[in-house]
Amino acid sequence: MDFGLIIYALNLASIYALMAIGVSILWSSVGLLNMAHGATFAVSGYGAWLITGFMKPIIIASFGKTAFASFLMASTLVGSALISGAIFGAIIYLLAFLPIHDKPNYAVRGLIITLAINIASVQSLLYLFGPRNRGLPKIFGFGRWEVWGTKIRYDQAGTIIGAIIILSLTLAWLRYSRRGLEVRAMMQNSEGAAYSGISRKVTALPVLMLTGALAGMAAALLSQTIFVSPTSGSIPHIMGVTIALLGGLGSVPGAVIGAILIGFLEAFIGSIPFLGQRYVMFGTFSFIIAVLVIRPRGISGLLDDTRE
Repeated sequence: MDFGLIIYALNLASIYALMAIGVSILWSSVGLLNMAHGATFAVSGYGAWLITGFMKPIIIASFGKTAFASFLMASTLVGSALISGAIFGAIIYLLAFLPIHDKPNYAVRGLIITLAINIASVQSLLYLFGPRNRGLPKIFGFGRWEVWGTKIRYDQAGTIIGAIIILSLTLAWLRYSRRGLEVRAMMQNSEGAAYSGISRKVTALPVLMLTGALAGMAAALLSQTIFVSPTSGSIPHIMGVTIALLGGLGSVPGAVIGAILIGFLEAFIGSIPFLGQRYVMFGTFSFIIAVLVIRPRGISGLLDDTRE
C-alpha cells in the first residue's frame, strides 16, 4: 500500500470517526439511537453554506483576498457548521428525548421519532434548496504538498488534522470536565449514575449538542471533497452507525479503531483493479458482519465488559 493510499484511508477514517463517536456516545449514555444523525450532517452543511455565503462578500470587502481573509472564511465555515449541528442536536433533544425519556419503550420510541425527524428534515431541505448540490468554500486551499514522492492535497491533510484536533478536544472534555465525567459515568452504568444523582434528563442536552457538533464538523470537512445536498448525510450516517457497532457501542477508542479499519479497507478494495469502487460497500459490510458474528459486542464492547 503506497503512501498516497494511506493518506486517502486516513481521510476517510477521519470523517467516519466523527460520525461513529457521536453515535456511540449518544447510545451508551442516553440510550438513544439517533436516526436523525444524517439529517444533522446535512443541516449543518446547509447552515455553513448560508452563513459563509452571507459573510464572504463582507470579509472580502473588508480584508481583500489576503491570508487573514482566508483564515476568517475557514473559521466562519467551521464555526457555523459546529453551531448548526449543536442547535439541531438541541432540537432533537426537545422533540425526540424530552417528551419520551421517562416513557415505556423509550429506545424504540426514540428511534421512530428520530427517523421521522430525519425524513422531515430531508424533505424540508429539498423544498427549501432543491436537489442541486451546493459547494462550500475551500478552507484549505487547492495546493498540494509532495511528501516522499507522493502528492498530498491540502484538503486531505486539513481533514485529518482537523478531525484529530476535534476528537482530542472531545476526549479531553469527557476525561477532565465535570459534565464529561457525568457522561462517562452514564456510559459505564446508567443506573449507578442515577443513584449517584446524575440526571439523564440534564445530561442528555449537552450530549446531543456535542454529537450534533461532531456531525457538523464532519460535514464541514467532507464538504472539502464533495458537495452538500439534502441527502448528503445518508452514507456518513450509515457508516457511522455500522462503525459504532463494529467498535462496540459505548467505546470511543473502539469507534476510532473501527473507523481506521474501515477507512483502510475501503481504500484497499477501491485500489484493486478488478474490484474498484463498485465492490467497496459489499466488501466493507461483509467485513463488519464477519467481525460481529465472531464478536457480537464489537471490538471493544464497553457496555458488555462493564456488566460482566
